[in-house]
Amino acid sequence: MTAFQPEFHIEPLGDHDRAAFSCGVEPLDRYLKQQASQDARRNVAVPFVLSTADRRVIGYYTLSSAAINGDDLPPEFIKKMKLPRYPELPATLIGRLAVDQGYRGQGLGELLLLHALNRAFLGSQQVASLGVIVDTKDESSKRFYLHYGFLSFPEQERRLFLPMLTIEQLFTSEA
Repeated sequence: MTAFQPEFHIEPLGDHDRAAFSCGVEPLDRYLKQQASQDARRNVAVPFVLSTADRRVIGYYTLSSAAINGDDLPPEFIKKMKLPRYPELPATLIGRLAVDQGYRGQGLGELLLLHALNRAFLGSQQVASLGVIVDTKDESSKRFYLHYGFLSFPEQERRLFLPMLTIEQLFTSEA
């Protein structure tokens, strides 16, 4: 590592410097600066931040528990997984994921996503989760998640799903 390369850390939000963060999407910027700490204290969501060695936030994501309406899942997935006909099934929600504009194009979105998926997988070993869901905000974010294998819900254009079985294979397969 050269002296000019920043060292990155991903950890739960703490006393990090969030003031300069700007991903270019005002609601995501505002959430990090004004709401994320409150959500963490209230156990509504767990924000994880990607920060530089001087604790400046350059990216973040949030995780929380969620429920999927069983009827919303693709019928072929329900059949393949032999899922019970419960009205709701447990899932993990990536509520937000953003990278500072100054750090785009460096693979940090992928890094944050993989970190989130790994956290979701590890958590699913303690608290059941059928998979990870995201509610995309626009076509660009939808393409991002589809690129990583997320599946569309048949009746919900912006909601995507990645089965925990797929995530498990990602983190337990031998190289």
